[in-house]
Amino acid sequence: MDLLLALMLAEGLWLAARRRAGRSSPGNCWPFLAAGAAMLLALRLALTGAWWGWIAACLALSGVAHVLDLAVRWRRG
Repeated sequence: MDLLLALMLAEGLWLAARRRAGRSSPGNCWPFLAAGAAMLLALRLALTGAWWGWIAACLALSGVAHVLDLAVRWRRG
């Protein structure tokens, strides 16, 4: 799971670099990536037996990022 989180971060940085260079890239993908990363982190914490508060915090962060992503997509559509 750590590898997946690292790949998600690398993808976000790559997309940001493409956008800065003026090449075509999807719009604001950070909320989408943040929601997925927080969900993966919550799963990792749950599988390692972490305190439930950290798991709940990651799930809440994922929900907030998901709502933000939906709001961005709603405005664009």
